[in-house]
Amino acid sequence: MKVEARNRYSSIPKRNFRNAIIRLLEDQFKILGSHKVLQMIADEIVELHKEFYPEIEKQSFGHIVWRTTSSNCKKPSYGKRAEDYEAKTVILPLVTEEDIEWRIKSFYGKANANCEKQLDRDIKVMARLIKSTYAQGGYISNAELSVLLNRSVGTIGRYLKKYHETHDDILPTKGIMLDQGSKPTHKASIINLYEQGYPEVDISRLTMHTIDSTSRYIKHYKNIKLLMEKGFNIMEMVRVTGLGRSTIIQYRDLVYLYHPKLKPKEEKN
Repeated sequence: MKVEARNRYSSIPKRNFRNAIIRLLEDQFKILGSHKVLQMIADEIVELHKEFYPEIEKQSFGHIVWRTTSSNCKKPSYGKRAEDYEAKTVILPLVTEEDIEWRIKSFYGKANANCEKQLDRDIKVMARLIKSTYAQGGYISNAELSVLLNRSVGTIGRYLKKYHETHDDILPTKGIMLDQGSKPTHKASIINLYEQGYPEVDISRLTMHTIDSTSRYIKHYKNIKLLMEKGFNIMEMVRVTGLGRSTIIQYRDLVYLYHPKLKPKEEKN
């Protein structure tokens, strides 16, 4: 039965350019003899193809061409439509040979264990898609990930939460990089590293943010902390800083987390 499972899945990544060359040499050109020699010829042709057509090589087994938001885009203004964003075409590794191998190994696993493995696998693929998009100059959204992974947007949100709870880096999704939504996941991670004494350049690298955006978050945090030490209330801090009330509250809660002595006595319990 295990052999059957391997045969069922292992043929998928074998439908590649290299094996097509070998079949062509054998079937069309009738070059018979040592299969090793045919493999060596095919390998040489594949390498030559990579040299002359490097971009096409990226579109290998399991990759998908996807149109997403360009990382050149800035934080959206009110009322900005999706079609107003600059677009970017990326080539994403949706399925890898490692994914196929996982399917082979888990084919006869226990149901409960399989569910856990499926969750881990989904999160791993999600992270791979997000990082690949970012590396190619794009920002992918939760809705796009929902389509690619065939999961609900809510499930993608839970995947992101679990990833950030178990990893030190921040996945650069469109929502995080363009500061959409109300959850300060990226702010919290940056401030966490800042409070641990990391230099801004390292914080920028670890959280996949630019130096400018990292410095801006830290500056806002330090300003809010200073105003809190002086006894300013939320609306006073809004007027002084020009930041929105919800943003002030996010930074205030972070200050409370790392400097609990600044929390009013009536709020401590």
